Amino acid sequence: MKVNISVVGRFHAFDLAKTLEHHGILNRLITTYPKFIAKKWGLAKNKIVSEQLLELTNRYRKYIPFLNNHYINYHVKKIHAKNSSRYINDCDIHIGWSSSSLETIIESKKQGKLFILERGSSHYNFQMNTLQKLNPSFVPDYRAWQRELLEYELADYISIPSSFVKRTFIENGIDESKLLVNPYGVNLQEFKQIEKQDSTFRVIFTGNGSFRKGYHLLLQAFYELNLQNCELWHVGSVDKNMTPYLDKYKIDTFILKGVKPQNQLYKYYSQGSVFVMPSLEEGMAMVQFQAMACGLPLICSTNTGGDDLISKEGVEGFVIPTESIEAIKEKILFLYHNQDIAKEMGRKAKARVSKGFTWGDYGDRYVENLNEIIKPYN
Repeated sequence: MKVNISVVGRFHAFDLAKTLEHHGILNRLITTYPKFIAKKWGLAKNKIVSEQLLELTNRYRKYIPFLNNHYINYHVKKIHAKNSSRYINDCDIHIGWSSSSLETIIESKKQGKLFILERGSSHYNFQMNTLQKLNPSFVPDYRAWQRELLEYELADYISIPSSFVKRTFIENGIDESKLLVNPYGVNLQEFKQIEKQDSTFRVIFTGNGSFRKGYHLLLQAFYELNLQNCELWHVGSVDKNMTPYLDKYKIDTFILKGVKPQNQLYKYYSQGSVFVMPSLEEGMAMVQFQAMACGLPLICSTNTGGDDLISKEGVEGFVIPTESIEAIKEKILFLYHNQDIAKEMGRKAKARVSKGFTWGDYGDRYVENLNEIIKPYN
Protein backbone atom coordinates (compact mmCIF):
# COMPACT_ATOMS: atom_id res chain seq x y z
CA MET A 1 0.00 0.00 0.00
CA LYS A 2 1.27 3.46 -0.99
CA VAL A 3 -0.29 6.56 0.58
CA ASN A 4 -0.01 10.22 -0.44
CA ILE A 5 -0.78 13.13 1.86
CA SER A 6 -1.48 16.65 0.58
CA VAL A 7 -1.97 19.74 2.73
CA VAL A 8 -1.82 23.53 2.50
CA GLY A 9 0.32 24.38 5.53
CA ARG A 10 1.07 21.72 8.12
CA PHE A 11 -1.76 21.06 10.60
CA HIS A 12 -1.30 17.47 11.90
CA ALA A 13 -0.36 16.16 8.45
CA PHE A 14 3.32 15.91 9.36
CA ASP A 15 2.53 13.86 12.48
CA LEU A 16 0.43 11.52 10.33
CA ALA A 17 3.16 11.33 7.67
CA LYS A 18 5.68 10.36 10.35
CA THR A 19 3.57 7.39 11.43
CA LEU A 20 2.89 6.30 7.85
CA GLU A 21 6.64 6.47 7.17
CA HIS A 22 7.24 4.33 10.27
CA HIS A 23 4.82 1.74 8.89
CA GLY A 24 6.54 1.89 5.48
CA ILE A 25 3.49 3.09 3.54
CA LEU A 26 4.14 6.82 3.01
CA ASN A 27 4.60 7.52 -0.68
CA ARG A 28 4.62 11.35 -0.79
CA LEU A 29 3.90 14.35 1.41
CA ILE A 30 2.79 17.30 -0.74
CA THR A 31 2.86 20.49 1.32
CA THR A 32 3.27 24.22 0.93
CA TYR A 33 5.85 24.15 3.74
CA PRO A 34 9.57 24.03 2.84
CA LYS A 35 11.32 20.67 2.88
CA PHE A 36 13.68 21.54 5.71
CA ILE A 37 10.72 21.89 8.09
CA ALA A 38 9.08 18.64 6.99
CA LYS A 39 12.39 16.82 7.45
CA LYS A 40 12.22 17.60 11.19
CA TRP A 41 9.55 14.89 11.39
CA GLY A 42 12.07 12.33 10.14
CA LEU A 43 10.72 12.25 6.59
CA ALA A 44 12.95 11.37 3.66
CA LYS A 45 13.69 14.37 1.44
CA ASN A 46 12.75 12.49 -1.75
CA LYS A 47 9.24 11.90 -0.37
CA ILE A 48 8.52 15.59 0.24
CA VAL A 49 7.03 17.81 -2.47
CA SER A 50 7.24 21.47 -1.42
CA GLU A 51 5.18 24.35 -2.82
CA GLN A 52 6.83 27.22 -0.95
CA LEU A 53 5.57 29.93 -3.29
CA LEU A 54 1.98 29.03 -2.43
CA GLU A 55 2.77 29.24 1.29
CA LEU A 56 4.36 32.66 0.90
CA THR A 57 1.42 33.87 -1.18
CA ASN A 58 -1.07 32.65 1.40
CA ARG A 59 0.81 34.10 4.37
CA TYR A 60 1.26 37.55 2.85
CA ARG A 61 -2.02 37.76 0.93
CA LYS A 62 -3.23 40.75 2.94
CA TYR A 63 -0.37 42.79 1.47
CA ILE A 64 -1.27 41.99 -2.13
CA PRO A 65 -3.11 45.00 -3.61
CA PHE A 66 -6.36 44.80 -5.59
CA LEU A 67 -7.10 41.20 -4.46
CA ASN A 68 -9.06 40.24 -1.34
CA ASN A 69 -8.01 37.53 1.12
CA HIS A 70 -10.84 35.17 0.15
CA TYR A 71 -9.86 35.29 -3.52
CA ILE A 72 -6.18 34.53 -2.89
CA ASN A 73 -6.83 31.80 -0.32
CA TYR A 74 -9.35 30.13 -2.62
CA HIS A 75 -6.94 30.03 -5.55
CA VAL A 76 -3.95 28.93 -3.47
CA LYS A 77 -5.97 25.90 -2.38
CA LYS A 78 -7.20 25.25 -5.93
CA ILE A 79 -3.67 25.39 -7.38
CA HIS A 80 -2.40 23.11 -4.60
CA ALA A 81 -5.16 20.59 -5.41
CA LYS A 82 -4.28 20.65 -9.12
CA ASN A 83 -0.59 20.18 -8.34
CA SER A 84 -1.35 17.29 -5.98
CA SER A 85 -3.39 15.52 -8.67
CA ARG A 86 -0.16 14.96 -10.64
CA TYR A 87 0.96 12.39 -8.08
CA ILE A 88 -2.18 10.25 -8.00
CA ASN A 89 -0.84 7.68 -10.46
CA ASP A 90 1.85 6.32 -8.11
CA CYS A 91 -0.29 5.83 -4.96
CA ASP A 92 -3.14 3.59 -3.83
CA ILE A 93 -4.76 6.01 -1.39
CA HIS A 94 -4.58 9.79 -1.26
CA ILE A 95 -5.31 11.74 1.94
CA GLY A 96 -6.06 15.43 1.42
CA TRP A 97 -7.28 18.32 3.56
CA SER A 98 -10.77 19.69 3.04
CA SER A 99 -11.23 22.84 0.92
CA SER A 100 -7.92 22.16 -0.87
CA SER A 101 -8.57 18.76 -2.47
CA LEU A 102 -11.39 18.95 -5.01
CA GLU A 103 -9.24 18.59 -8.17
CA THR A 104 -7.21 15.83 -6.50
CA ILE A 105 -10.39 13.91 -5.67
CA ILE A 106 -11.64 14.21 -9.25
CA GLU A 107 -8.35 12.85 -10.61
CA SER A 108 -8.39 10.05 -8.03
CA LYS A 109 -11.81 8.95 -9.24
CA LYS A 110 -10.64 9.02 -12.85
CA GLN A 111 -7.75 6.71 -12.00
CA GLY A 112 -9.77 4.46 -9.69
CA LYS A 113 -7.79 5.42 -6.59
CA LEU A 114 -9.23 5.83 -3.10
CA PHE A 115 -9.48 9.27 -1.51
CA ILE A 116 -9.81 10.15 2.19
CA LEU A 117 -10.77 13.74 2.96
CA GLU A 118 -9.42 15.22 6.21
CA ARG A 119 -11.92 17.54 7.88
CA GLY A 120 -10.84 19.03 11.20
CA SER A 121 -14.01 21.01 11.99
CA SER A 122 -17.74 20.42 11.96
CA HIS A 123 -19.67 20.06 8.69
CA TYR A 124 -19.19 23.26 6.70
CA ASN A 125 -22.93 24.04 6.79
CA PHE A 126 -22.94 23.86 10.58
CA GLN A 127 -19.73 25.87 10.86
CA MET A 128 -20.81 28.69 8.54
CA ASN A 129 -24.32 28.90 9.99
CA THR A 130 -22.83 29.12 13.49
CA LEU A 131 -20.42 31.89 12.48
CA GLN A 132 -23.21 33.85 10.80
CA LYS A 133 -25.38 33.51 13.90
CA LEU A 134 -22.56 34.76 16.15
CA ASN A 135 -21.64 37.66 13.89
CA PRO A 136 -24.34 38.90 11.46
CA SER A 137 -21.73 40.94 9.58
CA PHE A 138 -19.73 37.79 8.77
CA VAL A 139 -19.77 37.09 5.01
CA PRO A 140 -18.75 33.54 4.01
CA ASP A 141 -16.84 32.75 0.83
CA TYR A 142 -19.66 30.97 -0.96
CA ARG A 143 -17.36 29.53 -3.64
CA ALA A 144 -15.28 27.88 -0.91
CA TRP A 145 -18.49 26.66 0.74
CA GLN A 146 -19.69 25.02 -2.45
CA ARG A 147 -16.24 23.54 -3.07
CA GLU A 148 -16.22 21.95 0.36
CA LEU A 149 -19.63 20.36 -0.12
CA LEU A 150 -18.52 18.88 -3.44
CA GLU A 151 -15.48 17.36 -1.71
CA TYR A 152 -17.76 15.68 0.85
CA GLU A 153 -19.87 14.23 -1.94
CA LEU A 154 -17.00 12.92 -4.08
CA ALA A 155 -14.55 11.64 -1.44
CA ASP A 156 -14.64 7.92 -0.67
CA TYR A 157 -14.19 8.56 3.06
CA ILE A 158 -14.04 11.55 5.39
CA SER A 159 -11.74 11.37 8.40
CA ILE A 160 -13.02 13.47 11.30
CA PRO A 161 -11.76 13.99 14.88
CA SER A 162 -14.79 13.70 17.16
CA SER A 163 -18.29 12.38 17.80
CA PHE A 164 -19.57 15.97 17.74
CA VAL A 165 -18.28 16.44 14.17
CA LYS A 166 -19.81 13.10 13.21
CA ARG A 167 -23.22 14.28 14.43
CA THR A 168 -23.03 17.45 12.31
CA PHE A 169 -22.17 15.42 9.20
CA ILE A 170 -24.99 12.94 9.70
CA GLU A 171 -27.43 15.80 10.35
CA ASN A 172 -26.36 17.25 7.00
CA GLY A 173 -27.02 14.07 5.06
CA ILE A 174 -23.60 12.35 4.95
CA ASP A 175 -23.80 8.56 5.22
CA GLU A 176 -22.33 7.30 8.49
CA SER A 177 -20.43 4.54 6.65
CA LYS A 178 -18.35 7.23 4.95
CA LEU A 179 -17.13 8.73 8.24
CA LEU A 180 -13.93 7.68 10.03
CA VAL A 181 -13.80 9.10 13.57
CA ASN A 182 -10.21 9.37 14.80
CA PRO A 183 -9.40 11.76 17.70
CA TYR A 184 -6.21 13.80 17.44
CA GLY A 185 -3.19 13.51 19.69
CA VAL A 186 -0.61 15.39 21.72
CA ASN A 187 3.19 15.44 21.79
CA LEU A 188 4.04 14.32 25.34
CA GLN A 189 7.64 15.47 24.98
CA GLU A 190 6.47 19.00 24.26
CA PHE A 191 3.55 19.13 26.68
CA LYS A 192 4.66 18.03 30.12
CA GLN A 193 3.64 19.05 33.61
CA ILE A 194 6.04 21.02 35.78
CA GLU A 195 5.62 22.14 39.39
CA LYS A 196 3.01 24.80 40.14
CA GLN A 197 4.69 27.78 41.79
CA ASP A 198 1.86 29.13 43.99
CA SER A 199 -1.48 28.33 45.63
CA THR A 200 -3.60 30.60 43.40
CA PHE A 201 -6.56 28.83 41.83
CA ARG A 202 -6.09 29.58 38.17
CA VAL A 203 -8.39 29.14 35.16
CA ILE A 204 -6.51 28.73 31.86
CA PHE A 205 -7.75 29.52 28.35
CA THR A 206 -5.45 29.26 25.31
CA GLY A 207 -5.99 30.15 21.68
CA ASN A 208 -7.77 32.95 19.90
CA GLY A 209 -10.36 34.74 22.03
CA SER A 210 -13.41 34.94 19.77
CA PHE A 211 -17.17 34.42 19.60
CA ARG A 212 -16.56 30.99 18.04
CA LYS A 213 -14.46 29.96 21.06
CA GLY A 214 -17.09 31.17 23.53
CA TYR A 215 -14.55 33.63 24.92
CA HIS A 216 -17.20 36.22 25.74
CA LEU A 217 -19.05 33.64 27.84
CA LEU A 218 -15.94 32.79 29.85
CA LEU A 219 -15.13 36.46 30.48
CA GLN A 220 -18.62 37.11 31.82
CA ALA A 221 -18.64 33.95 33.94
CA PHE A 222 -15.29 34.74 35.54
CA TYR A 223 -16.24 38.38 36.17
CA GLU A 224 -19.48 37.41 37.87
CA LEU A 225 -17.80 34.78 40.06
CA ASN A 226 -15.26 37.32 41.37
CA LEU A 227 -13.47 34.72 43.51
CA GLN A 228 -10.70 35.45 46.01
CA ASN A 229 -7.18 34.14 45.24
CA CYS A 230 -8.32 33.18 41.76
CA GLU A 231 -7.06 34.26 38.33
CA LEU A 232 -7.98 33.77 34.69
CA TRP A 233 -5.02 33.52 32.32
CA HIS A 234 -5.54 33.88 28.59
CA VAL A 235 -2.58 32.72 26.52
CA GLY A 236 -3.12 33.71 22.90
CA SER A 237 -4.55 36.39 20.65
CA VAL A 238 -7.84 38.26 20.96
CA ASP A 239 -10.28 38.89 18.13
CA LYS A 240 -11.07 42.59 17.59
CA ASN A 241 -14.78 41.86 18.08
CA MET A 242 -14.02 41.04 21.72
CA THR A 243 -12.94 44.59 22.62
CA PRO A 244 -16.33 45.58 24.12
CA TYR A 245 -16.29 42.45 26.30
CA LEU A 246 -12.73 43.09 27.46
CA ASP A 247 -13.80 46.58 28.51
CA LYS A 248 -17.03 45.46 30.16
CA TYR A 249 -15.56 42.57 32.13
CA LYS A 250 -12.23 44.13 33.01
CA ILE A 251 -10.92 42.86 36.34
CA ASP A 252 -7.42 42.75 37.85
CA THR A 253 -7.46 38.96 38.18
CA PHE A 254 -8.03 38.49 34.44
CA ILE A 255 -4.56 38.47 32.87
CA LEU A 256 -3.78 38.58 29.15
CA LYS A 257 -0.52 36.71 28.60
CA GLY A 258 -0.42 37.23 24.83
CA VAL A 259 0.74 34.84 22.14
CA LYS A 260 3.47 32.40 23.21
CA PRO A 261 5.51 29.84 21.23
CA GLN A 262 3.90 26.40 21.28
CA ASN A 263 6.96 24.84 22.91
CA GLN A 264 6.52 27.22 25.86
CA LEU A 265 2.81 26.62 26.49
CA TYR A 266 3.41 23.82 29.00
CA LYS A 267 4.83 26.41 31.42
CA TYR A 268 1.51 28.27 31.45
CA TYR A 269 -0.71 25.19 31.57
CA SER A 270 1.31 23.92 34.55
CA GLN A 271 0.47 27.04 36.58
CA GLY A 272 -3.23 26.39 36.15
CA SER A 273 -5.88 24.57 38.16
CA VAL A 274 -8.46 23.98 35.42
CA PHE A 275 -8.70 24.44 31.66
CA VAL A 276 -11.91 25.88 30.19
CA MET A 277 -12.89 25.58 26.52
CA PRO A 278 -16.49 26.84 25.98
CA SER A 279 -16.46 26.84 22.15
CA LEU A 280 -19.64 27.02 20.11
CA GLU A 281 -18.03 25.21 17.16
CA GLU A 282 -14.84 23.20 17.22
CA GLY A 283 -13.81 19.96 15.56
CA MET A 284 -11.49 18.75 18.29
CA ALA A 285 -9.64 21.54 20.08
CA MET A 286 -6.04 20.35 20.41
CA VAL A 287 -5.43 22.72 23.31
CA GLN A 288 -7.61 20.36 25.35
CA PHE A 289 -5.12 17.52 24.88
CA GLN A 290 -2.26 19.86 25.72
CA ALA A 291 -3.84 21.10 28.95
CA MET A 292 -4.75 17.60 30.08
CA ALA A 293 -1.21 16.39 29.37
CA CYS A 294 -0.04 19.14 31.76
CA GLY A 295 -2.31 17.88 34.53
CA LEU A 296 -5.40 20.09 34.17
CA PRO A 297 -8.99 18.89 34.44
CA LEU A 298 -11.17 19.99 31.55
CA ILE A 299 -14.37 22.02 31.43
CA CYS A 300 -15.59 21.97 27.82
CA SER A 301 -18.77 22.54 25.88
CA THR A 302 -20.51 19.80 23.92
CA ASN A 303 -19.23 21.37 20.68
CA THR A 304 -15.46 21.07 21.32
CA GLY A 305 -14.90 17.34 20.79
CA GLY A 306 -13.95 17.21 24.46
CA ASP A 307 -16.66 14.70 25.34
CA ASP A 308 -14.53 12.09 23.53
CA LEU A 309 -11.64 12.90 25.89
CA ILE A 310 -13.58 12.59 29.13
CA SER A 311 -14.16 8.92 29.93
CA LYS A 312 -16.95 9.69 32.41
CA GLU A 313 -18.49 12.91 33.65
CA GLY A 314 -16.56 14.20 36.64
CA VAL A 315 -13.54 11.91 36.16
CA GLU A 316 -11.20 13.97 33.97
CA GLY A 317 -13.51 16.95 33.70
CA PHE A 318 -16.98 18.13 32.80
CA VAL A 319 -18.94 18.57 29.56
CA ILE A 320 -21.34 21.50 29.68
CA PRO A 321 -24.03 22.85 27.32
CA THR A 322 -22.95 25.43 24.76
CA GLU A 323 -23.63 29.10 25.50
CA SER A 324 -24.30 28.40 29.19
CA ILE A 325 -22.63 31.00 31.39
CA GLU A 326 -24.26 29.44 34.46
CA ALA A 327 -22.77 26.02 33.66
CA ILE A 328 -19.29 27.53 33.31
CA LYS A 329 -19.69 29.28 36.66
CA GLU A 330 -21.05 26.16 38.37
CA LYS A 331 -18.15 23.89 37.33
CA ILE A 332 -15.42 26.46 38.05
CA LEU A 333 -17.00 27.10 41.47
CA PHE A 334 -17.15 23.36 42.25
CA LEU A 335 -13.46 22.88 41.51
CA TYR A 336 -12.55 26.11 43.34
CA HIS A 337 -14.24 24.82 46.51
CA ASN A 338 -12.90 21.28 46.01
CA GLN A 339 -9.29 21.81 44.99
CA ASP A 340 -8.15 18.34 46.10
CA ILE A 341 -10.74 16.87 43.75
CA ALA A 342 -9.53 19.23 41.01
CA LYS A 343 -5.96 17.98 41.45
CA GLU A 344 -7.08 14.35 41.34
CA MET A 345 -9.11 15.01 38.19
CA GLY A 346 -6.00 16.64 36.70
CA ARG A 347 -3.94 13.52 37.43
CA LYS A 348 -6.58 11.38 35.75
CA ALA A 349 -6.74 13.78 32.79
CA LYS A 350 -2.97 13.46 32.34
CA ALA A 351 -3.18 9.65 32.47
CA ARG A 352 -6.10 9.67 30.03
CA VAL A 353 -4.30 11.49 27.21
CA SER A 354 -0.96 9.79 27.88
CA LYS A 355 -2.35 6.45 26.74
CA GLY A 356 -4.48 6.52 23.62
CA PHE A 357 -4.24 10.16 22.64
CA THR A 358 -0.65 10.69 21.49
CA TRP A 359 0.15 11.43 17.85
CA GLY A 360 1.52 7.90 17.59
CA ASP A 361 -1.86 6.55 18.77
CA TYR A 362 -3.63 8.75 16.23
CA GLY A 363 -1.41 7.51 13.43
CA ASP A 364 -1.78 3.86 14.44
CA ARG A 365 -5.56 4.18 14.37
CA TYR A 366 -5.26 5.78 10.93
CA VAL A 367 -3.18 2.84 9.67
CA GLU A 368 -5.83 0.43 10.98
CA ASN A 369 -8.47 2.35 9.02
CA LEU A 370 -6.30 2.26 5.89
CA ASN A 371 -5.81 -1.49 6.17
CA GLU A 372 -9.57 -2.02 6.46
CA ILE A 373 -10.29 0.28 3.53
CA ILE A 374 -7.76 -1.37 1.22
CA LYS A 375 -8.78 -4.98 2.04
CA PRO A 376 -11.39 -5.38 -0.74
CA TYR A 377 -8.83 -4.17 -3.31
CA ASN A 378 -6.05 -6.62 -2.36
